[in-house]
Amino acid sequence: MADNASVSVSSHGVHDDPLNDISDDEIQRQLESMIHDNDVLRNETVMFEKYLKRVEPSMTGTSVVISTPQLSSQSTPDTSRTVRKRSKSKGGAGDRHLRLTAEQKCDIAQRELEELREEIEHLKEDAEKILDNNKAVMEEADARLTELKKSAYEFDRDVLKAARASRSGKVVAEKVVRYFEDRMRARDALIEKYRLKNSTLKVQKKKLNLQLKQKEEMGEVLHEVDFQQLKIENSQYLEKIDERNQDLLRLKLMTGNTLQVLNTYKKKLHTLTMESDRLKSEKSSRNELSSKIDVETDVVEEERTKAEELNRKLRQQLEDFKVPEVVEYVKEKADLYELKKTVKIWERKVEIAEMGLKSYHKTWQQLKSNSEMSSQWGMMS
Repeated sequence: MADNASVSVSSHGVHDDPLNDISDDEIQRQLESMIHDNDVLRNETVMFEKYLKRVEPSMTGTSVVISTPQLSSQSTPDTSRTVRKRSKSKGGAGDRHLRLTAEQKCDIAQRELEELREEIEHLKEDAEKILDNNKAVMEEADARLTELKKSAYEFDRDVLKAARASRSGKVVAEKVVRYFEDRMRARDALIEKYRLKNSTLKVQKKKLNLQLKQKEEMGEVLHEVDFQQLKIENSQYLEKIDERNQDLLRLKLMTGNTLQVLNTYKKKLHTLTMESDRLKSEKSSRNELSSKIDVETDVVEEERTKAEELNRKLRQQLEDFKVPEVVEYVKEKADLYELKKTVKIWERKVEIAEMGLKSYHKTWQQLKSNSEMSSQWGMMS
């Protein structure tokens, strides 16, 4: 009887369990949601503990740390049921504790966020200071290395090479001492220059401190809001400078492309100018040749006119020419023969007469020379 009652009670409890009506996927989603809620509560607890430690350091020893159980996403449905029962049993006790309102939580979160931002800003400032110090150390090391290289080069140039004796090949001690004395004097002059610069900077620092003190007394000191405003304006100006740099770079690229196009057109203009000069010279030569051809054409035209006139006359003569009769032709031929014969006879007579004239002229010259010789002998006697 008791066994039957226990069985009936257990079966009734199984039917009354609400988890039996929920699928495994839904239980898994609820479990993941609970894990996410636990993570959020853990982060809130850590944030509240930090706020409590910062505001009331004396209460950190007596404060109660709230720990949330870490559940695995691969838990079985029986485990989820057990967690649900425990959460239900402990829910009433948790409600009895004092809880923070949403406004208080938001206020605490805002303060912690501002504190975290300030801490990040301090870390950034410290990192920038460290970075600036490291950069200054590196620059100083680079300057020192450059100075050492320069000193080594000058020592090698002025002492090791120029201060050697020509015969022995050894370094002359006097030149070495003179070199180091010159270096010491240059170093003393540089130290004096830096000392004067340091004193000038100290005077400027005193003036700036005095001006800052006067501004503080007059209430003209810049507050954090002013610095934030200046930072905003600086960032805006930096953005404008970047835009102008981009515009300048774009204009430089356009200028480069324009110069390339201009050089191309200049080359084309030079080529066309040379071609134009060549065409002008060719045109002038063609004009000269054309003028010569015109003159020659005029001359040829005149010659053609003369030739046509002569041809016309010859044609007229040819038209006017009449062939004589045969008897007349034979008679004319006979007369021509007789005339030629008569001409030959007279030519022979002329030759004979010339020969007689030459003999007479010779005899005359002899007589003349004899008479001149006789006159000269008469005058001498």
